Amino acid sequence: MKNELYYISTDKSLINMEIVFNFLHNDSYWAQGRSRETFERSVTNSLCFTLLDSTDKQVGFARVITDYAVFAWLLDVFILDNYRGLGLGKKLITTIMEHPDLQQIKRWALGTKDAHGLYKKYGFKPLAHPENMMERRLY
Repeated sequence: MKNELYYISTDKSLINMEIVFNFLHNDSYWAQGRSRETFERSVTNSLCFTLLDSTDKQVGFARVITDYAVFAWLLDVFILDNYRGLGLGKKLITTIMEHPDLQQIKRWALGTKDAHGLYKKYGFKPLAHPENMMERRLY
């Protein structure tokens, strides 16, 4: 809702593509060097959550890859440096986890190097059986 100091929208037209791309490409540890084309395709094919201030300035972002039935992968979550420490990460994750289209999801996944404490509050934990999981990396 826009009547708050900060609000979150899934309207992709509100995404400031420059801010998000620059953060991911230049400042994140997980997406550095990601091409603009890859970034744009990832936004097009994801459920995106844009965190804006009351003047519609983008201050955070996250996206979810999902089939809306069984599985969801949470990724590209960030809050711009100047807005950290205000509880906005919690606001963003709470909004995602409470989104009506995601309530059927039984299995969520994410990867993080440094935000385990935040995600633990939402029920995320290390893989119960990491030996059952596999990945294919091409980089």
